[in-house]
Amino acid sequence: TMRHPGVPPELRGTYAGLAHPAAIEHLTGLGVTAVELLPVHQYASEDHLQARGLTNYWGYNSIGYFAPHAGYSSSGSRGQQVGEFKRMVRALHAAGIEVILDVVYNHTAEAGELGPTLSLRGIDNAGYYRLPLNRRRGYADYTGCGNTLDTRQPQTVRLITDSLRYWVTEMGVDGFRFDLAAALARGSDGVEMHHPFLAAVSQDPVLSRVKLIAEPWDVGAGGYQVGGFPPLWAEWNDKYRDTVRDFWRGARPDVRELGYRLSGSSDLYQRGGRRPYASVNFVTAHDGFTLRDLVSYHQKHNEANGEDNRDGTNDNRSWNCGAEGESGDPAVQELRRRQLRNLLATLLLSTGVPMLTAGDELGRTQGGNNNAYCQDNEVSWLDWSLLDDPGWRSLRDLTARLVRLRRDHPVLRQRAFFSGRAATPDGRPDLAWFGPQGREMTEADWFAPTTGLGMLLSGAAMSERDQHGRPLRDDSFLLLLNAGDRALPFTLPGGARTTGYESVLDTSLPDQSTAPAAHYPAAAALPLPARSLHLLRLLPASTNGDHPR
Repeated sequence: TMRHPGVPPELRGTYAGLAHPAAIEHLTGLGVTAVELLPVHQYASEDHLQARGLTNYWGYNSIGYFAPHAGYSSSGSRGQQVGEFKRMVRALHAAGIEVILDVVYNHTAEAGELGPTLSLRGIDNAGYYRLPLNRRRGYADYTGCGNTLDTRQPQTVRLITDSLRYWVTEMGVDGFRFDLAAALARGSDGVEMHHPFLAAVSQDPVLSRVKLIAEPWDVGAGGYQVGGFPPLWAEWNDKYRDTVRDFWRGARPDVRELGYRLSGSSDLYQRGGRRPYASVNFVTAHDGFTLRDLVSYHQKHNEANGEDNRDGTNDNRSWNCGAEGESGDPAVQELRRRQLRNLLATLLLSTGVPMLTAGDELGRTQGGNNNAYCQDNEVSWLDWSLLDDPGWRSLRDLTARLVRLRRDHPVLRQRAFFSGRAATPDGRPDLAWFGPQGREMTEADWFAPTTGLGMLLSGAAMSERDQHGRPLRDDSFLLLLNAGDRALPFTLPGGARTTGYESVLDTSLPDQSTAPAAHYPAAAALPLPARSLHLLRLLPASTNGDHPR
């Protein structure tokens, strides 16, 4: 809210600013149902940042696990932030929006052995931190931040769980995203999914009832644990991020992995009784390029951080569409906006839980900075004036339209994994895959080079039931994707199940609100433009067919 014209200047960038009606109106207008806040625990900026006149803008440097960060309070004085935070939570709840906190229990701001002594180091260094067996003055660092809290110790587990319960019972939050969660599950022999910390959370009468989201990795050996966390836990799915980025930039030879990612990542989450909502799907997060920068830059541009552009990942899986950075070429601009529409539509039409990074719906840019952790300025702040541009405003409108589609159609947000088997008396499966020729995919098709894929979701074959115990029914949809640089003739599936198709969304069109209603007969050849996504609704063959109402 630092640049939001509808928020009073004295409230911008604060808890009260986020609670202001102008900020909440933007969220409800999009259809957002939960906000995930970057760390709000009291934190300290690193000495090396302060020496360069910078601050830790993201807040991943906690020092007080029971205190909202005072710098986010509009009062300007310490001691008022608790009440202001609670009022913010109540305001968001009143608007139907949950509050999820990004929490950093894997390390503290005390850093390495040469870092400041601020709290736990002075209380009981060996009792709270992981120390190497052969060098008790140093730290075992699985976080990349100099130290790692030792959750093998009961007092550390108690500290964390007491803090979590405080934020639920006293502050009213609805869940947590655990930064570098694999570090919290490290035993003496690596990451353990029966770790005492995970067990303590799962049996806790308060914590087992809130949303628990893992960033399922750390920087140590064996730390990558995507798909490995137990039931009750959801996870940031970086395989989804990488697959979707690669597909739309044309870096995938086939669509094998894309099929898994679009349909809830059953390869990662089906075992152990988990559901599709264990997968938190995302294309961008705070860490990395914004969505606009993802289609505008091939290389990171982090010079403003003062680290000679060495910081931040080099594995961006981005494509600049033919020009590095901002471009005045109309063809480059049009392609970039189409790619933004493709990425947003893919995210919001995939099975799983979609996570949208704030500002991506506005076309926010960080000028190619993919590690803006120390940029508490215009580099990171949302530029609300983008809404004055009809092109960026249409992107916001498209995002809201996609969220409405997802809300109105349970077939797009299913809570059980697909079987692909016949699920209706006439033999319809809940999910079917099609190639451009209009026939169902074979095993060989999944391995064949292609840029196109069709995904048919049957609203008549859903396994869920409504609140009255009746089988849940919905419309059926065909999702077509073409990541190639040429148009792809796509034969629409035919048969007795449908008389034809109605166009719902076409990313090749700059403005969806002015798109004419288009209908296509079954078995027709639909010219799918280069680098585009098309969502079609099946027109039912009979009144007891696909249409639920």
